[in-house]
Amino acid sequence: MASLLRKVELFYDVLSPYSWLCFEVLCRYQKIWKINLHLRPTYIAGIMKSSGNKPPALLPLKGKYMLMDLEYLREFYQVPIQVPKDFFSVILEKGSITAMRFLTAINMENPEMLEKASRELWMRVWSRAAKKAGLSEEQAKGLLEKCSTDKVKNSLKETTDVAFNYGAFGLPTVVVHVDNKSHMLFGSDRMELLAHLLESWKSSGKTKSKVTDNGPGCSG
Repeated sequence: MASLLRKVELFYDVLSPYSWLCFEVLCRYQKIWKINLHLRPTYIAGIMKSSGNKPPALLPLKGKYMLMDLEYLREFYQVPIQVPKDFFSVILEKGSITAMRFLTAINMENPEMLEKASRELWMRVWSRAAKKAGLSEEQAKGLLEKCSTDKVKNSLKETTDVAFNYGAFGLPTVVVHVDNKSHMLFGSDRMELLAHLLESWKSSGKTKSKVTDNGPGCSG
């Protein structure tokens, strides 16, 4: 018999808009699905380098599709994604190493504030992120100073390595632990499959159409 709370790990980077969508869905459904959600700040550039993958935005057709896709998903998930005007500059030049070290430091020192701080960083208002998450100015300053310490750097690298060892080639990557087995899922569009693995899809009120030799289980 499955345990009451199943462990689900979310490996994410605030540079990834799809990570934000996955993050919000898991936060919304964690009580319904009865999961023990572990937020794992991860460095997406490290994942890309280790796996030999490239950001989809760097490929013209994928980049064009992604912009359109995010418009649809913003409405569907009711997550206020706004693609920045300097989007490619953010990806290619600014990166996310400082942001992810900051979240790693929060996870180490004030883990109860990680969810709010992550959400605020996705909002791209870093100075507001610390305040909205409930951090005092002194706490925020201390955490920012710790971003350059070996302890924080190593912790972020270790988490990134853990994600890669699970098989991650991009983010978001979700790892669900059920009945002593680990299942790795990639992307924000795998929530139905996650619910199936958790045997909770029925709680969302959805039904599944069975595919037979005669084709999909559609009424005709």
